[in-house]
Amino acid sequence: MIGFLGMGLLGSNFTRALRKRGEQVRVWNRTAEKARPLAEVGAVVCEDLVETVRGASRIHLVLSDDQAVDDVLERARPGFERGVTIVDHTTTSPSGTRERAKRWAERGVSFQHAPVFMAPQNALESTGVMLASGERARFDKLEPELSKMTGKVIYLGDDPSRAAAFKLLGNSFLMFMTAGFADFFELAKAMDISSSDAAGLFKFFNPGATLPGRIDRILADKFSEPSWELAMARKDARLMIEETARGGGALAVLPAIAQVMDKYLERGHAHDDWTIIAKDSLKK
Repeated sequence: MIGFLGMGLLGSNFTRALRKRGEQVRVWNRTAEKARPLAEVGAVVCEDLVETVRGASRIHLVLSDDQAVDDVLERARPGFERGVTIVDHTTTSPSGTRERAKRWAERGVSFQHAPVFMAPQNALESTGVMLASGERARFDKLEPELSKMTGKVIYLGDDPSRAAAFKLLGNSFLMFMTAGFADFFELAKAMDISSSDAAGLFKFFNPGATLPGRIDRILADKFSEPSWELAMARKDARLMIEETARGGGALAVLPAIAQVMDKYLERGHAHDDWTIIAKDSLKK
């Protein structure tokens, strides 16, 4: 039997997928009303947290943050069976995850962090990507079951905090990309271009195709072989900022990027590739 704690969008659809595969699942949510619809698919809805996990061989969690995970696990602990495995899919901090894994190991309880790059529909369809790190033997034992929950499981090494770190890295890029879209549409509005027309740019221009090359350039420190000089990139940033202001708008992200460009221009990098703005962030 599986105990599943946290019936938000991901947790509820993970549960539906588990039930489709015939798994016995008990579910709990801090707000009980969110868990009750899972009874329709045959999950046992519990209002008592300890009873939810009593008899479970695996306990899965999808909660909000480190504090919620620690609070819920401590409250559920009296119901843990000997040999139970905790699988936490929550996006948590690397430091909190490391401490949590150590704490439960000292208590003799197997703890596996397995955050995901999955939307609710992915959880329902068992697609997307799941990350994992920590003790290899534990992961190898769990991997067949984790693989049923997602399209791909990536093991990132024996450091229990590594999956948490890579999840934050991935989410940071998604945030940067979305913030870029906000500036993109703000600039389009200032130039009297409709959002749908602006979005049509990506039907024939695919900036994603340039990512591998840009990353390789940054990692190889090939800034002296420019494809877009920093001075020219800064000029374009100025045009974008000025044009947006002229249309009565304001950009949120680009001005901060321009400030970083200015720092490198002052260092004499005007004719280097503009990707040099990432140089100071690289770990040596």
